[in-house]
Amino acid sequence: EVQLVESGGALVQPGGSLRLSCTASGFSFSLYHMSWVRQVPGKGLEWVSGILPDPRATYYADSVKGRFTISRDNAKNTVTLQMNSLKSEDTALYSCATGYGATGGSMSDASKYKYRGQGTQVTVSS
Repeated sequence: EVQLVESGGALVQPGGSLRLSCTASGFSFSLYHMSWVRQVPGKGLEWVSGILPDPRATYYADSVKGRFTISRDNAKNTVTLQMNSLKSEDTALYSCATGYGATGGSMSDASKYKYRGQGTQVTVSS
């Protein structure tokens, strides 16, 4: 059974930082790309960042480039998202997703992922 469990969400002031973590199990983690996606109530799912099995290959949505950093530890089956300079528009439910079982197409297509975690809430507000 594929499991993705996120943690680290919180209420933070604008300009602050958070570090999200996702622990994966039930598939060969080191063989698949991983992504972070986010969703705001009433809006569609938005892809935020992705990382290939090679931890050096990272990708970001324009809206977070330069502020967020994705990383992974293939020995621990974890993927993290370091979020700096947070803005109110970053407020969302953040989930990690795995390329395992995903349909073809671009990593940045948030709708392609079959397996996503339940998510962790990030709220950026003063």
